[in-house]
Amino acid sequence: MDLHSIGVESNFSALDWCIVIGYLIVIVGIGVYIKRYVANVTDFIVAGRGLKTFLAIATMIGTELGLVTVMYSAQKGFTGGFAAFHIALAAAIVTLVVGLTGFIVVPLRRMKVMTIPEFYERRFGRGVRILGGTILAASGILNMGMFLKAGSLFVTGITGMTSEVQLKVIMTVLLGMVLLYTALGGMVSVVVLDYIQFVVLSFSLLTASIMSIKYLGWSNIIESVCRLQGEAGFNPFDAEGFGTSYVIWMFFLGLVSCAVWQTSVIRACSAENVRIVKKIYTLASIGFLIRFLIPYFFGICALVYISQTPSLINIFLPENSPADSQVTLMAMPVFLGQILPAGFVGIISAGMLAAFMSTHDSYLLCWSSVLTQDVVAPWFKKGLSSKTRLLLARIFIVAIGLFILIWGLWYPLGQDLWDYMAISGAVYFTGAVSLLVFGLYWKRASKVGAYLALLCGFGSLLGLKPVQNLTGINVSSAIVGLIVIFLAMLLMLVGSLIFPDKKAVRAKALPFEEGS
Repeated sequence: MDLHSIGVESNFSALDWCIVIGYLIVIVGIGVYIKRYVANVTDFIVAGRGLKTFLAIATMIGTELGLVTVMYSAQKGFTGGFAAFHIALAAAIVTLVVGLTGFIVVPLRRMKVMTIPEFYERRFGRGVRILGGTILAASGILNMGMFLKAGSLFVTGITGMTSEVQLKVIMTVLLGMVLLYTALGGMVSVVVLDYIQFVVLSFSLLTASIMSIKYLGWSNIIESVCRLQGEAGFNPFDAEGFGTSYVIWMFFLGLVSCAVWQTSVIRACSAENVRIVKKIYTLASIGFLIRFLIPYFFGICALVYISQTPSLINIFLPENSPADSQVTLMAMPVFLGQILPAGFVGIISAGMLAAFMSTHDSYLLCWSSVLTQDVVAPWFKKGLSSKTRLLLARIFIVAIGLFILIWGLWYPLGQDLWDYMAISGAVYFTGAVSLLVFGLYWKRASKVGAYLALLCGFGSLLGLKPVQNLTGINVSSAIVGLIVIFLAMLLMLVGSLIFPDKKAVRAKALPFEEGS
């Protein structure tokens, strides 16, 4: 979309470009410098398991509050109004429960595993680890495939840039910078830079929220959402909006995002002890709430602003058909580019792009670690040296970066970004939930049941719009996800009862039930 052709000019100036470029250079410089503190593969993957409470919380939220999070959350606010707030509430409630009970994450920390598939091997055997690691990495890489597209749409919207070539060059350079410091510094670089970016982005988002309210007026925001979306804009259970099945699906995703998804679990595995793990999750529940609420609010403000700007209405709010998902993704950055003054728009852009990098670094590290530790290393009976594992992890980081660069340019999104990420992630987590819950808390869970649950996760692909277009299926992604989760648990239960493991195997597989 050519923003200049529809009469939209951004407040983004030369000063803002200087702020963004200068900030990113400093961030990458720090990330590269930290390489000196990485001595072995444990430092590289879990930062030597030395994370304290507040640093762990900051890096966890810093990863989850990435640019892609802000973009897909703002899009949900734009299309769903205040009703989208239920997603934030679900995430906060589930994270708090996990923090208070230690559900899933405490047993994993007691085992001192570095990845979830490592638990699979201890509980179900090497074959389950390799299959689970392969599915986890494939699902995670597919999940982050749209990060680059989200970043490019943000840059287009907030700067008013119209040159596709220039845009691709900028995004490629940003990705290259992330690859550089992540491949060199690993988890140590990720933790330090996530903390810096968490502070900068928190300040930027809070200030931008205040400015948005001042610009639009609170009563105007409420009245506009009521006029444009009716009850569906406030009630998530309304059939014209999200609906009951979607709300239930969000509670499952809340559990997944904090206790099953590798990028969050790796923080628990990196914590100094079990007590800190519980404290991290209990306090992080507030952060998980806020990281969604503020971007949702930006999307709502964008909806109000665009509905009152004649030159933008036909683009973002066409009368006869819903707007393209890539267009609605641009609503929030277009809005911010219009209302924020020169100078400050550069600060928030720097924060957003730094957040873009902080999400990429954690995801790149996680998936390269899984491929190294859980897919390649188990094939070598004598094991791999720490030096070889480090080299493999760095090679995988670069390879994954090249894949997402290509995937992000040609995949047709076709649905809200949040729904795409939920379904692509469900390929892994629908099976993983069963393996973790049954494996940790039911002694009779067996290897056959684990294989069946993992393979069942591929059914989640039916929730992707391009797949539905090919197969003729027309079911909401929430319904698909809930059905696959139910089937995975059923297969784990039935498979374990019909094909039980030997008692000796079970006893050997559950050493983590004792100790602290």
